[in-house]
Amino acid sequence: MYGEQTVRNRFPTLFEVLSRKTVAPLDLFSFYIYMRDQQRSVDYLDFWLDVSQHLQLCRLYVRRLHRSVIEDTPEADKNSKRSSYVLDNTGEGPSNEKGNVSDQRLSAFLRSDNGSRHHSPQNSQGSNQSNPTTPGPERHPRPSFMTLDTSSPNDSSSPGQHLSTDNQPRREDLRASAEKILYTYLLPGSEREIIIPQSILHDVQDHIEGPEQRSDPELFDQAKDYVFQAMERDAFPGFLQSKGLGNLVPQSMMIRLIIGLISFFGAFWAAFILIFLNKSRTTRCWLILPFTVGIYFVFTHQYMLDPILALLGFSEYTLMDFNKIREPFVRKTLNARSITMLLLFLIVDAAVCSLFIFVPGKRL
Repeated sequence: MYGEQTVRNRFPTLFEVLSRKTVAPLDLFSFYIYMRDQQRSVDYLDFWLDVSQHLQLCRLYVRRLHRSVIEDTPEADKNSKRSSYVLDNTGEGPSNEKGNVSDQRLSAFLRSDNGSRHHSPQNSQGSNQSNPTTPGPERHPRPSFMTLDTSSPNDSSSPGQHLSTDNQPRREDLRASAEKILYTYLLPGSEREIIIPQSILHDVQDHIEGPEQRSDPELFDQAKDYVFQAMERDAFPGFLQSKGLGNLVPQSMMIRLIIGLISFFGAFWAAFILIFLNKSRTTRCWLILPFTVGIYFVFTHQYMLDPILALLGFSEYTLMDFNKIREPFVRKTLNARSITMLLLFLIVDAAVCSLFIFVPGKRL
C-alpha cells in the first residue's frame, strides 16, 4: 500500500480513498469530515461504509461455516465441500482484482445456503443489538478511520459488532444487518434517508422483506453503485479542490477574509492620514505591517491556501486543527502553488506599500 502511495503521481480516485489506500489530507477521515461539514451529505458515505461492513460480515460468516464444515468432514472429502470452494475463491476486499467475481460467488452461496440450521443457530443475540454503525445525533466519524472522538457507544465500523457473544456471526446477524441498512437509510421517512431511484429501493425492499428474505451483499449492489457515482460526481471534485489544492477549511477562510479586510481598511485609513499630515517616508514605512497582513489574509482566502503552513507540511482538518501532509503528490502540488502564491503576494504587497510610502505628502 505504501509503495503505491510513493509512486502515484496524481490525485487519488474516490475508490482509492474509500478503500483506505490514501493518507492525509486525502484520507477517508478527511473525506468524512468534508462530507459532514461542507457537503452536508454524510449519510451517503455512511451508507456506503455500512454496506461494505455488511460484506465483511458475510465473509466472516462463510469463514465460520467453512471452519465448521472442515471440522466435521473426513480428510478425504474436505476438498469437495462447496463452502470451502467459495471461501478459497473469495476476494479480500474491494481492492482485490477478483473482488466482483468472488463477491458474486459469496452472494450466490448465501442465497443457496438459505440459512442452514445446522450451521446457523436460531437464537443469536447479535440480531437484537442496535445498529452499531449508525452514528448518534452528532454523527461523529467512525473509529475505524477516526483519531479524535471515540466515546459514542454506537460508533463502530467493525463487522464484529454485529456478532453474538461467542464472537462468531450467525445467519440471523446477516439478516439483522441487512434490515438495519434498509430501515436506517433507504425506506421513506427513515432516520437517515438517502435519495435513490424508486426502482432500486423497491428491489432491495422486496429482496429483504419478500419471500426470499435475502441478506447477501449483492442485493445492495445497485444502491451502492448509485451512491458511489453520486459522491464521485457531486462531492469528490470539491474535496480534491479543497484538500488537494488548498489546506484551509471554510471557517478559517472566512476568519482570514474578515481580518484581511479590517487590516486593509486600517492600512488605507492610516496611509491617507500620514500623507495629508505630510509625515516623512520613514514614518510611513510602518504602513508595511497592516498592508502585508491584509494582503496576505485576503490571498489565503482567495486561494484556499496558507502558503507558510503548506511549506511547513500542514493542512487543516477542522478549524485550528492542523495535521501533517503525508500524501506525496499533494505535498508537491501545494509546495508549487505556495511558492507561486508567495511570489505574487510579494509583488502586490511591494507595489501597494511603495505607492503609499513614496507618494508626495501634502498637509491640508
